[in-house]
Amino acid sequence: MMHGFLNIDKPSGMTSHDVVARIRRLSGQRRVGHAGTLDPAATGVLVVALGGATRLIEYVQHQTLKRYLATVRLGVTTTTDDADGEIVAQYPVPPLDTTTIEQALALLRGTIWQTPPMYAALHHQGRRLYELARAGVTVETPPRQVHIEQLDLVRYDPPLLTLDVVCSSGTYIRALARDLGAALGCGAHLAALRRTAVGTFRIEDALPLNVLEEEARSNAREALRQRLLPPEVAVADWHVLHLDEESAWRIRHGLPISAPSDAPSQARAHAPDGALLALLRYDGRYWRPIKVFDWTDA
Repeated sequence: MMHGFLNIDKPSGMTSHDVVARIRRLSGQRRVGHAGTLDPAATGVLVVALGGATRLIEYVQHQTLKRYLATVRLGVTTTTDDADGEIVAQYPVPPLDTTTIEQALALLRGTIWQTPPMYAALHHQGRRLYELARAGVTVETPPRQVHIEQLDLVRYDPPLLTLDVVCSSGTYIRALARDLGAALGCGAHLAALRRTAVGTFRIEDALPLNVLEEEARSNAREALRQRLLPPEVAVADWHVLHLDEESAWRIRHGLPISAPSDAPSQARAHAPDGALLALLRYDGRYWRPIKVFDWTDA
Protein backbone atom coordinates (compact mmCIF):
# COMPACT_ATOMS: atom_id res chain seq x y z
CA MET A 1 0.00 0.00 0.00
CA MET A 2 1.17 3.53 -0.79
CA HIS A 3 1.21 6.12 2.01
CA GLY A 4 1.47 9.86 1.46
CA PHE A 5 -0.13 12.94 -0.07
CA LEU A 6 -0.84 14.24 -3.55
CA ASN A 7 -1.19 17.96 -4.20
CA ILE A 8 -3.78 17.97 -6.99
CA ASP A 9 -4.87 21.00 -9.02
CA LYS A 10 -8.58 20.21 -9.20
CA PRO A 11 -10.24 21.14 -12.50
CA SER A 12 -13.58 22.91 -12.72
CA GLY A 13 -16.66 20.73 -13.13
CA MET A 14 -15.54 17.89 -10.84
CA THR A 15 -16.45 17.28 -7.23
CA SER A 16 -13.71 16.59 -4.70
CA HIS A 17 -15.15 13.08 -4.39
CA ASP A 18 -14.73 12.60 -8.16
CA VAL A 19 -11.01 13.32 -7.79
CA VAL A 20 -10.71 10.82 -4.92
CA ALA A 21 -12.48 8.19 -7.04
CA ARG A 22 -9.99 8.75 -9.89
CA ILE A 23 -7.02 8.37 -7.50
CA ARG A 24 -8.55 5.20 -6.05
CA ARG A 25 -8.72 3.68 -9.52
CA LEU A 26 -5.16 4.71 -10.36
CA SER A 27 -3.71 3.46 -7.07
CA GLY A 28 -5.76 0.29 -6.80
CA GLN A 29 -6.38 0.95 -3.11
CA ARG A 30 -9.53 1.98 -1.26
CA ARG A 31 -7.89 3.98 1.52
CA VAL A 32 -7.90 7.39 -0.17
CA GLY A 33 -9.38 10.63 1.14
CA HIS A 34 -9.16 14.40 0.71
CA ALA A 35 -8.68 17.39 2.99
CA GLY A 36 -11.06 20.29 2.49
CA THR A 37 -13.87 20.08 -0.04
CA LEU A 38 -13.88 22.35 -3.08
CA ASP A 39 -17.17 23.16 -4.83
CA PRO A 40 -17.43 21.63 -8.33
CA ALA A 41 -16.97 25.00 -10.07
CA ALA A 42 -13.88 25.86 -7.99
CA THR A 43 -10.35 24.95 -9.03
CA GLY A 44 -7.01 24.67 -7.31
CA VAL A 45 -5.30 22.87 -4.47
CA LEU A 46 -7.00 19.66 -3.35
CA VAL A 47 -4.92 17.62 -0.92
CA VAL A 48 -5.44 13.89 -1.42
CA ALA A 49 -4.20 11.36 1.15
CA LEU A 50 -3.34 7.72 0.45
CA GLY A 51 -3.01 4.82 2.88
CA GLY A 52 -1.96 5.63 6.42
CA ALA A 53 -1.63 9.31 5.55
CA THR A 54 -5.44 9.50 5.76
CA ARG A 55 -4.94 9.53 9.55
CA LEU A 56 -3.22 12.91 9.11
CA ILE A 57 -6.01 14.56 7.09
CA GLU A 58 -7.36 16.38 10.15
CA TYR A 59 -4.09 18.29 10.53
CA VAL A 60 -4.31 19.52 6.93
CA GLN A 61 -8.04 20.17 6.95
CA HIS A 62 -8.67 21.84 10.31
CA GLN A 63 -5.35 23.17 11.58
CA THR A 64 -4.03 25.05 8.56
CA LEU A 65 -4.91 28.29 6.81
CA LYS A 66 -6.37 28.22 3.31
CA ARG A 67 -5.64 30.75 0.56
CA TYR A 68 -7.93 31.66 -2.34
CA LEU A 69 -8.09 33.91 -5.37
CA ALA A 70 -11.74 34.94 -5.48
CA THR A 71 -13.60 36.82 -8.19
CA VAL A 72 -16.65 38.68 -6.86
CA ARG A 73 -19.44 39.93 -9.14
CA LEU A 74 -21.04 43.09 -7.78
CA GLY A 75 -24.65 44.07 -8.40
CA VAL A 76 -26.17 40.57 -8.58
CA THR A 77 -27.28 38.28 -5.74
CA THR A 78 -28.06 34.59 -6.21
CA THR A 79 -29.75 31.79 -4.28
CA THR A 80 -26.43 30.02 -3.67
CA ASP A 81 -24.22 33.13 -3.26
CA ASP A 82 -22.23 31.92 -6.27
CA ALA A 83 -22.57 31.76 -10.05
CA ASP A 84 -24.35 28.38 -9.99
CA GLY A 85 -27.45 29.78 -8.32
CA GLU A 86 -30.51 31.51 -9.71
CA ILE A 87 -30.50 35.31 -9.73
CA VAL A 88 -32.42 36.75 -6.79
CA ALA A 89 -31.95 40.47 -7.45
CA GLN A 90 -29.92 42.94 -9.49
CA TYR A 91 -28.77 46.35 -8.32
CA PRO A 92 -26.85 49.21 -9.90
CA VAL A 93 -23.19 49.25 -8.92
CA PRO A 94 -22.29 52.67 -7.52
CA PRO A 95 -19.05 54.41 -8.47
CA LEU A 96 -16.45 52.83 -6.21
CA ASP A 97 -12.89 53.89 -5.52
CA THR A 98 -10.28 51.80 -3.76
CA THR A 99 -10.77 53.72 -0.51
CA THR A 100 -14.47 52.79 -0.37
CA ILE A 101 -13.70 49.16 -1.22
CA GLU A 102 -10.93 49.06 1.38
CA GLN A 103 -13.32 50.35 4.07
CA ALA A 104 -15.74 47.52 3.27
CA LEU A 105 -12.96 44.91 3.25
CA ALA A 106 -11.71 46.13 6.65
CA LEU A 107 -15.05 45.10 8.19
CA LEU A 108 -14.47 41.51 7.07
CA ARG A 109 -10.93 41.02 8.36
CA GLY A 110 -9.89 39.33 11.56
CA THR A 111 -12.17 37.11 13.64
CA ILE A 112 -15.71 37.65 12.37
CA TRP A 113 -19.14 36.04 12.58
CA GLN A 114 -20.25 34.51 9.30
CA THR A 115 -23.63 33.04 8.37
CA PRO A 116 -23.13 30.00 6.10
CA PRO A 117 -24.95 30.00 2.75
CA MET A 118 -28.28 28.18 2.69
CA TYR A 119 -26.88 25.97 -0.06
CA ALA A 120 -24.12 24.47 2.08
CA ALA A 121 -23.08 20.97 3.13
CA LEU A 122 -23.75 21.67 6.81
CA HIS A 123 -26.32 19.54 8.63
CA HIS A 124 -29.61 20.67 10.15
CA GLN A 125 -31.64 18.06 12.03
CA GLY A 126 -29.96 15.24 10.14
CA ARG A 127 -30.22 16.72 6.64
CA ARG A 128 -27.78 18.87 4.69
CA LEU A 129 -28.71 22.50 4.17
CA TYR A 130 -28.55 22.23 0.38
CA GLU A 131 -31.00 19.30 0.47
CA LEU A 132 -33.44 21.39 2.49
CA ALA A 133 -32.94 24.38 0.18
CA ARG A 134 -33.66 22.30 -2.92
CA ALA A 135 -36.83 21.05 -1.24
CA GLY A 136 -37.92 24.64 -0.69
CA VAL A 137 -37.33 24.57 3.07
CA THR A 138 -35.65 27.62 4.56
CA VAL A 139 -33.99 27.36 7.96
CA GLU A 140 -32.14 29.85 10.09
CA THR A 141 -28.43 29.02 9.81
CA PRO A 142 -26.69 30.24 12.96
CA PRO A 143 -23.60 32.40 12.38
CA ARG A 144 -20.25 30.98 13.40
CA GLN A 145 -16.83 32.44 14.05
CA VAL A 146 -14.19 32.30 11.33
CA HIS A 147 -10.86 34.03 11.00
CA ILE A 148 -9.89 36.09 7.97
CA GLU A 149 -6.11 36.40 8.21
CA GLN A 150 -5.74 38.41 4.99
CA LEU A 151 -8.23 40.02 2.60
CA ASP A 152 -6.60 42.12 -0.11
CA LEU A 153 -7.92 43.75 -3.25
CA VAL A 154 -5.96 42.45 -6.23
CA ARG A 155 -7.93 44.12 -9.01
CA TYR A 156 -11.16 46.03 -9.61
CA ASP A 157 -12.56 45.86 -13.11
CA PRO A 158 -16.23 46.84 -12.63
CA PRO A 159 -18.36 44.93 -11.85
CA LEU A 160 -15.70 42.34 -10.94
CA LEU A 161 -13.50 42.43 -7.85
CA THR A 162 -10.56 40.04 -7.48
CA LEU A 163 -9.54 39.27 -3.90
CA ASP A 164 -6.62 37.44 -2.29
CA VAL A 165 -8.01 35.68 0.81
CA VAL A 166 -6.20 33.81 3.57
CA CYS A 167 -8.62 32.30 6.06
CA SER A 168 -9.29 29.61 8.62
CA SER A 169 -10.90 26.28 7.92
CA GLY A 170 -14.69 26.53 7.76
CA THR A 171 -14.78 29.90 6.02
CA TYR A 172 -17.26 30.22 3.16
CA ILE A 173 -15.81 32.44 0.45
CA ARG A 174 -19.33 32.61 -1.04
CA ALA A 175 -20.54 34.16 2.19
CA LEU A 176 -17.59 36.56 2.16
CA ALA A 177 -18.60 37.71 -1.34
CA ARG A 178 -22.24 38.08 -0.25
CA ASP A 179 -21.31 40.11 2.83
CA LEU A 180 -18.93 42.33 0.87
CA GLY A 181 -21.75 43.12 -1.58
CA ALA A 182 -23.99 44.02 1.35
CA ALA A 183 -21.30 46.28 2.83
CA LEU A 184 -20.94 48.07 -0.51
CA GLY A 185 -24.71 48.44 -0.81
CA CYS A 186 -25.11 46.72 -4.16
CA GLY A 187 -25.17 42.99 -3.44
CA ALA A 188 -22.70 40.46 -4.85
CA HIS A 189 -21.96 36.81 -5.45
CA LEU A 190 -18.87 34.67 -5.94
CA ALA A 191 -18.21 34.45 -9.68
CA ALA A 192 -15.10 32.26 -9.61
CA LEU A 193 -12.79 30.66 -7.06
CA ARG A 194 -9.30 29.19 -7.14
CA ARG A 195 -7.67 27.76 -4.02
CA THR A 196 -4.00 28.67 -4.09
CA ALA A 197 -2.80 27.06 -0.85
CA VAL A 198 -3.76 24.69 1.95
CA GLY A 199 -1.11 25.12 4.63
CA THR A 200 2.21 24.14 3.04
CA PHE A 201 0.51 22.74 -0.09
CA ARG A 202 0.80 25.49 -2.74
CA ILE A 203 -0.71 25.88 -6.18
CA GLU A 204 2.77 26.39 -7.66
CA ASP A 205 3.55 22.78 -6.76
CA ALA A 206 0.13 21.31 -7.57
CA LEU A 207 -0.25 18.63 -10.25
CA PRO A 208 -3.14 18.91 -12.72
CA LEU A 209 -5.23 15.75 -12.55
CA ASN A 210 -5.05 15.19 -16.31
CA VAL A 211 -1.23 15.32 -16.18
CA LEU A 212 -1.17 12.66 -13.46
CA GLU A 213 -3.56 10.45 -15.45
CA GLU A 214 -1.40 10.85 -18.55
CA GLU A 215 1.73 9.89 -16.59
CA ALA A 216 -0.14 6.88 -15.20
CA ARG A 217 -1.00 5.37 -18.60
CA SER A 218 2.05 3.12 -18.73
CA ASN A 219 2.53 2.36 -15.01
CA ALA A 220 -0.03 3.93 -12.69
CA ARG A 221 1.49 2.89 -9.37
CA GLU A 222 4.96 4.02 -10.34
CA ALA A 223 3.60 7.38 -11.55
CA LEU A 224 1.86 7.86 -8.21
CA ARG A 225 4.95 6.87 -6.25
CA GLN A 226 6.97 9.48 -8.16
CA ARG A 227 4.47 12.21 -7.25
CA LEU A 228 3.65 11.12 -3.70
CA LEU A 229 4.71 13.47 -0.90
CA PRO A 230 5.77 11.93 2.45
CA PRO A 231 3.16 11.76 5.23
CA GLU A 232 5.03 14.24 7.43
CA VAL A 233 4.25 17.15 5.06
CA ALA A 234 0.90 17.33 6.90
CA VAL A 235 2.74 18.40 10.06
CA ALA A 236 5.79 20.00 8.47
CA ASP A 237 5.78 22.92 10.93
CA TRP A 238 5.75 20.70 14.06
CA HIS A 239 8.81 20.35 16.25
CA VAL A 240 10.92 17.38 15.09
CA LEU A 241 12.32 14.65 17.32
CA HIS A 242 14.75 12.02 15.99
CA LEU A 243 14.49 9.03 18.29
CA ASP A 244 17.03 6.38 19.20
CA GLU A 245 16.03 2.70 19.23
CA GLU A 246 15.04 2.65 22.90
CA SER A 247 12.82 5.74 22.68
CA ALA A 248 11.30 4.50 19.41
CA TRP A 249 10.41 1.19 21.07
CA ARG A 250 8.66 3.00 23.92
CA ILE A 251 6.67 5.21 21.57
CA ARG A 252 5.67 2.24 19.38
CA HIS A 253 4.20 0.63 22.48
CA GLY A 254 2.30 3.76 23.54
CA LEU A 255 4.69 4.65 26.37
CA PRO A 256 5.88 8.20 27.19
CA ILE A 257 9.45 9.43 26.91
CA SER A 258 11.09 12.19 28.93
CA ALA A 259 11.00 15.75 27.62
CA PRO A 260 12.80 18.98 28.57
CA SER A 261 10.90 21.53 30.64
CA ASP A 262 10.81 24.01 27.75
CA ALA A 263 9.45 21.51 25.18
CA PRO A 264 6.83 22.77 22.69
CA SER A 265 3.26 21.51 23.04
CA GLN A 266 3.46 19.07 20.13
CA ALA A 267 6.06 17.28 18.04
CA ARG A 268 6.49 14.70 15.31
CA ALA A 269 8.78 11.81 16.17
CA HIS A 270 10.89 10.02 13.58
CA ALA A 271 12.31 6.52 13.97
CA PRO A 272 16.06 5.85 13.57
CA ASP A 273 15.46 5.06 9.88
CA GLY A 274 13.93 8.54 9.38
CA ALA A 275 10.31 7.45 8.91
CA LEU A 276 7.56 9.33 10.72
CA LEU A 277 6.77 7.22 13.78
CA ALA A 278 4.31 9.21 15.87
CA LEU A 279 2.71 12.50 16.81
CA LEU A 280 3.49 13.51 20.38
CA ARG A 281 1.95 15.85 22.94
CA TYR A 282 3.89 17.42 25.79
CA ASP A 283 2.12 17.08 29.16
CA GLY A 284 4.50 19.27 31.16
CA ARG A 285 6.88 16.42 31.93
CA TYR A 286 6.75 13.78 29.20
CA TRP A 287 6.20 13.39 25.50
CA ARG A 288 3.13 11.17 25.08
CA PRO A 289 2.14 9.58 21.75
CA ILE A 290 -1.26 10.64 20.39
CA LYS A 291 -0.91 8.80 17.08
CA VAL A 292 1.54 6.02 16.20
CA PHE A 293 2.09 4.92 12.61
CA ASP A 294 3.03 1.62 11.02
CA TRP A 295 3.77 2.19 7.34
CA THR A 296 4.24 -1.53 6.68
CA ASP A 297 0.55 -2.36 7.15
CA ALA A 298 -1.36 -3.60 4.10
